[in-house]
Amino acid sequence: MDQILFTLAIYILRYITLHIYPDKSRKTGGTTFGRHLVKNIRLEQPCSCKAGQKKCTCHRPGKKETWLFSRFSTGWSCGLHADWTELTNCVPAIMEKKDCPRNHSHTRNFYYITMLRDPVSRYLSEWKHVQRGATWKTSLHMCDGRSPTPDELPTCYPGDDWSGVSLREFMDCTYNLANNRQVRMLADLSLVGCYNLTFMNESERNTILLQSAKNNLKNMAFFGLTEFQRKTQFLFERTFNLKFISPFTQFNITRASNVDINEGARQRIEELNFLDMQLYEYAKDLFQQRYHHTKQLEHQRDRQKRREGRRLQREHRGHRWPKEDGNTDGAVTEDYNSQVVRW
Repeated sequence: MDQILFTLAIYILRYITLHIYPDKSRKTGGTTFGRHLVKNIRLEQPCSCKAGQKKCTCHRPGKKETWLFSRFSTGWSCGLHADWTELTNCVPAIMEKKDCPRNHSHTRNFYYITMLRDPVSRYLSEWKHVQRGATWKTSLHMCDGRSPTPDELPTCYPGDDWSGVSLREFMDCTYNLANNRQVRMLADLSLVGCYNLTFMNESERNTILLQSAKNNLKNMAFFGLTEFQRKTQFLFERTFNLKFISPFTQFNITRASNVDINEGARQRIEELNFLDMQLYEYAKDLFQQRYHHTKQLEHQRDRQKRREGRRLQREHRGHRWPKEDGNTDGAVTEDYNSQVVRW
């Protein structure tokens, strides 16, 4: 259960490219969702996943064109755990180079999708991940054509990793990218001068980042919430007219859920992630609106189908078959449609 934004480049019926945002390190359930896309989705031509290989081959039926852009299909083509700013500037060129013959180009529609998670649980999960020795030193953090300087993006620890870090130490590092990670990874960082914190004052920067993250989330064809696995599955299937083979599982027991913190620590985490807290409230509201709207449309279609079925049954009951020899009264002894099970 890891990941926040991940670019899944899909093009299934038309030139659609679905992108899944940040994988493994971001702790939002995107890795699990990414595996669903390569191993658990019902397609005319499923992804080919070979034992011992980290990447699967996901081609459109009868073509050598990739429909899925993610760590599970194309690897880290845009850098390790690339964010929205990196991906939107990288993916089109990568896909053009990967799938198009020389002197020939495709017009593609790219659909970016993502997973979000409760900020406190996500933060604790990332802390436990770092505590076990995880690092992302090879992440590029590309923005406006360059990576940040060491002064713009200092590290929180000397040495190779931050193994064994306590929660207090993790929270005390002001440069920790775990803080408000979901907003930063969903926002257009070019709007705020990338990682240059002297580009504008902090208050203005935060306002722009949050609004940008909300806008990008709203404009995504689909996003899911880790805490609502079945609803996430339902929305994805209805949005893209696809079906998963097996239902999603809601994992209520995670590493984060096993962390026992006091109220003071929880409040501190919420303060450090105050932008993520606002984004998550916005995301939950938008998610529920989309879910209920989709449910309502489905109920309307079901009612229409039932009405149409009843209308057809009435028409068939009223139909009189032509008289046959020896049938003096012209009555039909058995109407086939009366034997059809009602919808």
